[in-house]
Amino acid sequence: MRPLVTTLVDTYNHEHYIEQTLASVLEQGLSSSELEIVVVDDGSTDNTASIIQKFVPRVKHLRKKNGGQAAAFNAGFLESHGQIVAPLDGDDWWGKGKLAAVLGELEGDRDLSAVSHAYYEVHEKTNEMRICGPEETEYLHLGTPEAARLAHRHWHFLVMGALTVRRKILEAVMPIPEVLAFSADGPIATAAMAAGVRVLPQPLSYYRFHESNLNVIDVADLARLRRKYKISEAFLEVLYELLPRLGVKPECVTELLDPSLIHVNRTVLRNFGGSRLKAFQTEMRSFRLEVKNPKLAYLIYRYLVVGTATLALPPRRFYELRDWMGGQDLRGFREWATGKSPDVRDDKVTHV
Repeated sequence: MRPLVTTLVDTYNHEHYIEQTLASVLEQGLSSSELEIVVVDDGSTDNTASIIQKFVPRVKHLRKKNGGQAAAFNAGFLESHGQIVAPLDGDDWWGKGKLAAVLGELEGDRDLSAVSHAYYEVHEKTNEMRICGPEETEYLHLGTPEAARLAHRHWHFLVMGALTVRRKILEAVMPIPEVLAFSADGPIATAAMAAGVRVLPQPLSYYRFHESNLNVIDVADLARLRRKYKISEAFLEVLYELLPRLGVKPECVTELLDPSLIHVNRTVLRNFGGSRLKAFQTEMRSFRLEVKNPKLAYLIYRYLVVGTATLALPPRRFYELRDWMGGQDLRGFREWATGKSPDVRDDKVTHV
């Protein structure tokens, strides 16, 4: 007999989307004995609650005071019973056959802990849609530094709505720290990668971008931008503590998380300022991550430019200078200093 599956839906003020979300779950064709649907309304102040009520008793409707995504996940998990859990945000939806595809993978491989898949990015403002996912089936894990680097680049394949996990994955991370108001899916995705997750190339869900998304912020809105990166800092603190507990080696933790930490620190220092020491530590962390076995000349160059500049200039001025230098053609000097172009990777990330 197939194990019970739980769809765990978190929602907040999604009156324009929640009906489509829940209808897409019901259209998966599983009976109530096969599929449990738990919807956590995180204190909505619009008509979300009344729309959810139209689906009761087929769905279990939990209402709570607003506390953010982590609080909603924690509350919903306590009320769930499925040995397989498929989280879904209340503004996204599934394509037909999504559950059949992921359950087929999990049932066919009892050692597999998690499955994800490609999905459609839907941009509400522009009506654009594009596929985000691998061209062929991938297996993401954190067993080696090389694998962790690949996992970092493909982390965004594990959004809620695409990722389905066995219950033990959630048990390893629950309760999720409630400071993660909008990135609570991060610990779930990270635990899935630590256990190993298969990513299918078929697009089987829809991930919606709209103006209320906390991860879609106008850079001119400094208050919301600061809040986003404050939560991103907390998110990374949680993961640096979580991954060693899950048995991930330090060098793999570094390859997975340091690019995101560098990006977050640079963004905060560039836009809001901070300590010169933090700027120095951030740039040295970037140097250690980017350049393997540098020549002495390049070491001296980096210490002179980065060490002197970060400690002499306020962080905002330093990053203005860094941005200017980034627009200059310094490749000739770098090639002379290192003997070849340094092994540098882009530090930009989209998942925090």
